Amino acid sequence: MPSPAFVFGFILATLYGAVFHLFVGGDARRLALFLLAAWLGFVLGQVIGAALNVTILDIGPIHTLTATLGAWLALFAARLFTGAPKAEKDVD
Repeated sequence: MPSPAFVFGFILATLYGAVFHLFVGGDARRLALFLLAAWLGFVLGQVIGAALNVTILDIGPIHTLTATLGAWLALFAARLFTGAPKAEKDVD
């Protein structure tokens, strides 16, 4: 059974990816990409926060500040590398 900290981190990262997709837009493939980017960025931010011993805004064992920054940086990088979503063509 996963720990409560893992579940909370997973929910936060998923929320970040979903909110980013809500504002940026796109299809289901882009949603999956943004969720994956948010999860990976959150984990990398958590690892960096633990390695540098950053304790600002910690919630239990989760380094919330660095994990959130990592998730958002990964989301913006994913958006930058994939470009704008393509507009659908109207079929008359």
